[in-house]
Amino acid sequence: MPSGKRARQQRQAAAATAGRTPPPVRSKGAGGSRARQASPRTLGIAGGVALVVIIAIVLAVVLGSGGGSSNTPAGDLPKIGDPTWAGAEQGAVEANALFKGIPQKGLVLGKPSAPVEMEMFIDAQCPICRDYEVNSLPEIVQKYIRTGKVQLHLQPWAFIGPQSKTGRLAIIAASFQNKGFEYSKVLYDNQGQEDSGWLTDSAMGQIAASVKGLKVQQLLSQKDDSDAATIASKVDDLAKKANVQGTPTILIGRTGGKLQDIMPPGYAPTLQITEQAINQALANA
Repeated sequence: MPSGKRARQQRQAAAATAGRTPPPVRSKGAGGSRARQASPRTLGIAGGVALVVIIAIVLAVVLGSGGGSSNTPAGDLPKIGDPTWAGAEQGAVEANALFKGIPQKGLVLGKPSAPVEMEMFIDAQCPICRDYEVNSLPEIVQKYIRTGKVQLHLQPWAFIGPQSKTGRLAIIAASFQNKGFEYSKVLYDNQGQEDSGWLTDSAMGQIAASVKGLKVQQLLSQKDDSDAATIASKVDDLAKKANVQGTPTILIGRTGGKLQDIMPPGYAPTLQITEQAINQALANA
């Protein structure tokens, strides 16, 4: 689980109670590099503290505890994913239950007749995406998507690093079996440290094996084929067209109409603001 989660949650809670602006997303700066805002964790790393942190990271990598995956060899994985198998990832049962019974086709979740559309750009390595998917999205799924009010379009983007591209191709490959949302949720439940090399083929296989009914070897094969690359390219085009600057970015609007970014540039969405945007779109539908 990524370090800094508790600090981010405390900042989000404080923002919600005090009415302040929510924390910034990781976004692209000038020249295409990502601008990062200093956090308590970053500012606190100095001198001896830095040494302690480095040692902790090294131990986490050595002990294989960085992302919650046991890195089971691909040959030892079940052929068909099962959230109850002995090596299933943390949160697998809950992730599978969350989307059970909801229409899912490719990267689209929810009924085609839903009056409101929600488009969500994510990065597999983004820790703030993880916070949103783990802490806010389940409420949106149960309250609006399961009830037929909202249809969600998942857009796996990649801008943090090389493994962002690897992770999104795995999500896209899972979507070929209509399991992309379950896969994404299990991935975020077990997300490792950003740019730490945690998202290996073994880890992706472990996640796939935790999704009920997912054909594991098919996913591992299809994530590297041209069909997955084509969809990834389309997501890039959509991100450029919508001027997406970071993740998570959420666009909401009436189905068939123009979708609007629910947050000002550089700021992360919250559950409260997402619900406000959905309710306004429903009122105008």
